[in-house]
Amino acid sequence: MIRLEKRKEPSRIWRIANPFLAVALTMIAGGLMFAALGKDPLVAIRLIFFDPLFSETFASYSRPQLLIKAAPLILIGVGLAIGFKANIWNIGAEGQYIIGALFGAGVALAFFPAPGWYIFPLMILAGAFGGFLWAMIPAILKTRFNTNEILVSLLLVYVAERILAAMALGLMRNPDQPGFPGSRDLRRYEAAHNAELIANTGMHWGGVAAMIAVIFAYVMMTRHMLGFHVKLAGQAPRAARFGGVSPARLVVICLGISGALAGLAGMFEVSGPGGQVRIEFATGYGFTAIIVAFLGRLNPLGVVLAGLLLGLTYIGGELAQMILQIPGAAIQVFQGMLLFFLLALDFQTNYRIRLTRGAAA
Repeated sequence: MIRLEKRKEPSRIWRIANPFLAVALTMIAGGLMFAALGKDPLVAIRLIFFDPLFSETFASYSRPQLLIKAAPLILIGVGLAIGFKANIWNIGAEGQYIIGALFGAGVALAFFPAPGWYIFPLMILAGAFGGFLWAMIPAILKTRFNTNEILVSLLLVYVAERILAAMALGLMRNPDQPGFPGSRDLRRYEAAHNAELIANTGMHWGGVAAMIAVIFAYVMMTRHMLGFHVKLAGQAPRAARFGGVSPARLVVICLGISGALAGLAGMFEVSGPGGQVRIEFATGYGFTAIIVAFLGRLNPLGVVLAGLLLGLTYIGGELAQMILQIPGAAIQVFQGMLLFFLLALDFQTNYRIRLTRGAAA
């Protein structure tokens, strides 16, 4: 008989090494997948991880893109990590990202074409509020009716996508180009444009917000009572209740923080690199940020490194699609492998498999 046995003291060395091993195993398995697709695996891996940073041909374009891709992943990943630490599973950050973008773009389009320094700050507040509001749906249903926040938050992603399509085709459609779906290009509206702060670096206000969120989360988790409650609820739920931690309050706080940060990421994206509300605006950042949170070991500083790595796979994946004609779905599978191997390695770190002889009849 096969029996799972929890290890009394999981190895700290393995816990530190697991993310690096997961990346190595992903490269090996990804190489085999690319070979099965008839592509040179070494060239594919080089295009994904090396050429965007070090190739003379691509680096001048790819390096600024790294911060552009990593900023929303870090911003969303930090919020998810806080909730995951307390065993509160927000899987619908993609929906909160979309709603935050719609709220932020809605403010910009409402003021168009008026100038004003106050427009962009109002967009920031609206984006955070939109994501927060969307996250409150699973939070309230969880606290009042004990629903599963995983299912509710995930299903709300598809509702958000339908709202996005309706807005791109209806209320927010550009009146100057009614034959094309999509809103006005916010990059051409100076008061609402999330432009680069330093030329050719990719650093915009989304990157600044991501760094602020990382610092805030690190201080909260290491120096504030709320961070202690989050960790206690995740490690010992019964002890947390005896210690005065309110599970319902913690659900609302954790889902609210993660929703607000995801909404901010959407707002910074639609006002900057994305540029406009369109049907294909959802890029999967909310789902990829789940990998970022786990790869970063649910630690805000680790999330920064993981966000940069996953941002690199986005850029390198685009190069691989363009040069080797690798399907986009294969790149998504490649990113998914990273989470699969990380969870598998963490499983063997925390549990051991025992083979036992069954009792005689």
